[in-house]
Amino acid sequence: MRHGDSLHKHERVTGGPKGCRGLTETGRKQAERLGRRLATEIGEARASIYSSVLPRAVETATAISAACGLPFSRDSQDCGLCTWHVPREADGLPSEEFLRRFHAEGGGVHRPFQVGNESWAELVTRVSRTVADLAYRHRGETVIVVGHAETVEVSFNVLGLLPAYRPFDLEVSPASVTEWVTDEDPGRWPPPRWTLTRFNDTWSEA
Repeated sequence: MRHGDSLHKHERVTGGPKGCRGLTETGRKQAERLGRRLATEIGEARASIYSSVLPRAVETATAISAACGLPFSRDSQDCGLCTWHVPREADGLPSEEFLRRFHAEGGGVHRPFQVGNESWAELVTRVSRTVADLAYRHRGETVIVVGHAETVEVSFNVLGLLPAYRPFDLEVSPASVTEWVTDEDPGRWPPPRWTLTRFNDTWSEA
């Protein structure tokens, strides 16, 4: 799932480890509602929770952890689930300044759009490996992954087996749920078939 509404989006800054200051008040309420919802859905099922290392995702995961009674610590935070790994010197810059100062000609799937940034293919590989590893380690369980819009997008690559360049775009809302399910062993070869049971689900309490 994607983190709740974040301050860096409203501040229009590049939200790396330094530029991200966590959730807005709206985002905190979204995370709390999401936690209550997941607690009802999961019930007594075996479940684990992980997040990226960025404050907006950690704060969202912490709220879910509290509501669901699931352990969540620094060991549950994985940089492999992060959004773009932007250059350190760009972290915290106004977004427009970052795009202007670090612009790279000829960006695409395998070439970064900004100097020092990842390419889309590199991000897909990094996040895919992390998601696949979590699915393997927790086969037979529910795994809650709190990440970013890009984390959710990459689930279509790693679990849906789509190519790095999809023929369509995805809109991922803050605090939305995307769910994939399989009855097969996530570590098998050929890869298991996953079922997408919901995408960008932003159901909220009445």
